[in-house]
Amino acid sequence: MSEPEYEARLSALEARIGELSQQAQAAREDAAAARHLAAAGDRDVAEIRTELRDFRQATTGSFNALREDLADLRSETRAGFTEMRGKFDQAAAGQERIAALLTTLLDQNDNDDQ
Repeated sequence: MSEPEYEARLSALEARIGELSQQAQAAREDAAAARHLAAAGDRDVAEIRTELRDFRQATTGSFNALREDLADLRSETRAGFTEMRGKFDQAAAGQERIAALLTTLLDQNDNDDQ
């Protein structure tokens, strides 16, 4: 092999090594960028998980509060119904007493007229 051929092959080899070095550097930079993006993605997923957990807890709390409110309303309605039922019973008893008194008065009037 002659000296010029050797020099040409050596120059081509050095150029190829330079290209490979640039490619390796680009690959390292790409890998660093990919690691950065992956870390950002992990943070985003963690944030979404936290937000979902908070939302689930808030929703559960809201449903529990609503359930308690409905239970309270049911109790208040029953108590009100019981109270009104008692008042209606008292009113009916009073009306029966009034009817009995009127009947007695009418019977007395009928006896006095005869």
